[in-house]
Amino acid sequence: MIRMILLVGVFLLPSVQFLYGQGSLRGRVYDDGKPVPFATIGIPALGIGATSDSNGFYVMDDLPAGLQKIEVKALGFQIYRKEVKLVDGVKTSLDFYLKGETSALKEVVISGTLNPVERLESAIPVEVYHPSFFKRNPTPGVFEALHMVNGVQPQINCNVCNTGDIHINGMEGPYTMVLIDGMPIVSSLSSVYGLSGIPNAIIRRIEIVKGPAGTLYGSEAMGGLINIITKEPHAVPRFFTELNATSTGEVNLDVTGKWKAGRWSSLLGVNTFHFSNARDINDDNFTDVTLQKRVSVFNKWSYSRKDTLPVQIAVRYLYEDRWGGEMQWSSEWRGSDSIYGESVYTSRVEAIGQYGFKVKDEIITTDFSFNRHVQDSWYGIVSFDAVQAVSFLQFRWTKKMGRHELMAGLPLRYTFYDDNTPGTATGDSLQMTNAPMKSLLAGVFIQDEFSLTDQLALLGGIRSDFHKEHGMVLSPRLAARYKWSASHSMRLSSGNGYRVVNLFTEDHAALSGARDVEIVESLKPEQSWNVNLNYTGQLQPVWGIMNIDASVFYTYFSNRITGDFLTDPQRIIYKNLDGYAISKGASLNLDFASTGTLRGNVGVTFLEVYQVEMGRRAKQLHAPSWSGVGGLTWTAKGGRWLIDLTGKLTGPMYLPVVPNDFRPQKSPWFTIMNVQVTRRSGPWELYAGLKNLLNFIPEDPILRPFDPFDKFIDVNNPYGYTFDPSYNYAPIMGTRVFIGCRYTLG
Repeated sequence: MIRMILLVGVFLLPSVQFLYGQGSLRGRVYDDGKPVPFATIGIPALGIGATSDSNGFYVMDDLPAGLQKIEVKALGFQIYRKEVKLVDGVKTSLDFYLKGETSALKEVVISGTLNPVERLESAIPVEVYHPSFFKRNPTPGVFEALHMVNGVQPQINCNVCNTGDIHINGMEGPYTMVLIDGMPIVSSLSSVYGLSGIPNAIIRRIEIVKGPAGTLYGSEAMGGLINIITKEPHAVPRFFTELNATSTGEVNLDVTGKWKAGRWSSLLGVNTFHFSNARDINDDNFTDVTLQKRVSVFNKWSYSRKDTLPVQIAVRYLYEDRWGGEMQWSSEWRGSDSIYGESVYTSRVEAIGQYGFKVKDEIITTDFSFNRHVQDSWYGIVSFDAVQAVSFLQFRWTKKMGRHELMAGLPLRYTFYDDNTPGTATGDSLQMTNAPMKSLLAGVFIQDEFSLTDQLALLGGIRSDFHKEHGMVLSPRLAARYKWSASHSMRLSSGNGYRVVNLFTEDHAALSGARDVEIVESLKPEQSWNVNLNYTGQLQPVWGIMNIDASVFYTYFSNRITGDFLTDPQRIIYKNLDGYAISKGASLNLDFASTGTLRGNVGVTFLEVYQVEMGRRAKQLHAPSWSGVGGLTWTAKGGRWLIDLTGKLTGPMYLPVVPNDFRPQKSPWFTIMNVQVTRRSGPWELYAGLKNLLNFIPEDPILRPFDPFDKFIDVNNPYGYTFDPSYNYAPIMGTRVFIGCRYTLG
């Protein structure tokens, strides 16, 4: 496959070059009568570019004759586009006049308030990441891409099946809500495997809110949320494809296209990922990374209506076959006790949509989503079959009244869950009856965003949900934003998040026999309370532009709900733990760009996360006290060549060790760095690079890999170790080469 990509680059790249004409273009770039130095003037369709000098002058010679689309970019200014007719042998003079814009701060976000608002104006701090951010280190899906986001840690929890979740500010994955276009799509059962199938090619941007968001989003948004916003059908190229592969055998293909049918416009995206090269670089006879075959199909439709909101509907289908285990395993050993393997078949269907209308300053919207997740899996000799279906419906009303922007909503969520474990069964071992979990969560919320002055705004809201186990659950929030200039603002926010009881977990797969599920007390929902102080601003030193985002935060978690499987072998007893957890710390993000050819970002997060149960304090696992991310991009004059250097530094974190474990309780400091070189030529981009440049590989990830079924009594095992694959803090993959190409047809 890699040879094929190389041949594509060698043979197709020359074919996209053009025969130069004799036309030329020259002039000057201005801003309000002042010259703009180091602006980029280009013809994107041809891959041609030039840069204005220190006085704003530019020259472009040897251009093909005819009508050309010119694009002008400069830091701190809106993009300027113009069609120009060039004539052979004629020197065309053309000046460009740019409009100033602090784009990073004026960008519209929705995740903080559910209403479109400029990022600088939002009372809730929202971080925004675009596809260009993730293109610096190509990955096959969203889960891997989030490694480069400061304060967000995609954590692999099993070295065999590579299950994972996403931690925000050190808190575990169940406290992070993942949305697609604002809809609660990825949660509970699907949070383990569902994230891997979201292709990067359909993503318009990713918005991240760190801290509870229960007032607007309800259950599970306790630690934060990640909102994956997909592209609009009318705003994508007619055709786009990206193919990349690594030297270890990973192959990823993305294809997107669009078309129109009357007032309907449609986006179709297909992603497939294939990795079938079993590797064992640490010589423990276990695959280092799960082998996967995955296909994901996404189709979004938008219906344009005059003077009101468009109708939007999207569907996605995912199928994945993954396995990990002993190197000699194959599907014929699925479920056997001879050769250990963990095999998971996942089938998933999603549908999301929005219908609404706007009358003057009033908006009424209906949001809906549905997903059905089916998992057929074997973990050694233990079978785990599960199905989960979640239906969501929400009515929203928004109205502007003077300096107030009011919003109210009626959300309704229904969850169906069933599996083959005692967690969804009643009766005794002689007569067991299946009892799927059915949960209805209905609520109401109201929010008011009030602008006291042009500088000061307040936001207040409250939500009430009803759950059969918890009764009424209240979730308030309060925030204030003070903006003292067009480029600087401060926010102070406080809010509550909650999570209702889930009477199921993959831990049930380790059980045998039928048990009664018993709730011994009136359960309280898991709760979180957060205070966050955030500064967002932009500086414009002589060398360029710098965006700053800094936060200090404190979150208190209580009422954790757990299942007791040990007290009574005939029962699973659910109760609230007598304890709490704390997540506190600070983060700093810097994005900068010089007036020349350099752009980059640096982020650092300090965390202190711990739990107190029964009076005993314990550090949170997989929560490093220090972590940092960074990236640097150099763009050659004309924009044809780019070099990207990206990396993540992770400090020591506590790991899941067993009693008398010979392995360290804390991981070492480690760095994962990547480098990439990109060549642009018209509609083509060719790129190549190295992942894990420093070749970091964790040690001893699996305990007793030579006895995965715990069959043997070993006289040299005085501490009674058993097979355990949960000791994980970094990917078990060394340095590898990657290469790929992108083609865009506008």
